[in-house]
Amino acid sequence: MNRTLKLLISILAPLVVGAVAGFYTVSETGTWYSYLNKPFFNPPNWLFGPVWTILYILMGISCFLIWSKPSTAQRSRALTIYAIQLFLNFWWSIIFFALHQPAYALIEIAFMWIAIFLTIRAFLPINKVAAWLLIPYLMWVSFASILNAAIVWLN
Repeated sequence: MNRTLKLLISILAPLVVGAVAGFYTVSETGTWYSYLNKPFFNPPNWLFGPVWTILYILMGISCFLIWSKPSTAQRSRALTIYAIQLFLNFWWSIIFFALHQPAYALIEIAFMWIAIFLTIRAFLPINKVAAWLLIPYLMWVSFASILNAAIVWLN
């Protein structure tokens, strides 16, 4: 497979995951979510889409940098962990927004945070730039975890 196709797939995969999960998010922000008590630091709804889009693109570039390396057991393990965190990323929106279960979403986001951290650790020895590209994602999910916990607490 050529590099251009790998780059395209690497970027499109998280964007598609985000778009599908975003469908559940957007459909609930004007209804159920709007009635929840939220903390003072809750960002405006319009901010989430652009932030996640940027993060998904960074994730895709990061994945591409790893996928472009020669096939090894280490690379396969790193890409598997990456896929796990992407899977968990998708399910958080479903659990929180579609199922209206912020407490379960809080548990799930903790696992997602761990998977992101492990992805960064797995990417680091293969490509430092790939690992560093995931730091904003980890920071945003850290913030989202605090926000999720505050929503659970307030409701």
